[in-house]
Amino acid sequence: MKQRTVQDEGNTTWTCVEAFSGGSQKTAKAAKSLTKDAEGNVTVVCTPSGGEQSVRVSLPEAWIDKTSDQALLDAIQSAKG
Repeated sequence: MKQRTVQDEGNTTWTCVEAFSGGSQKTAKAAKSLTKDAEGNVTVVCTPSGGEQSVRVSLPEAWIDKTSDQALLDAIQSAKG
């Protein structure tokens, strides 16, 4: 299970992982194909280190390697409302 960790300006550390990425590789691949939206985005769950609540964000399928830390933090901030 691949994950990314980013830290926001309030010093909260966010650990982000694709939803349904646990389990076998075959199961994770099937879940990804079912959760991918019409634009090819996947659901990513970001969990904070402190008192914040976890958020779900929609990111491009290659987010793990191609989404910048700032873009990931912006998506988290937007999801928080």
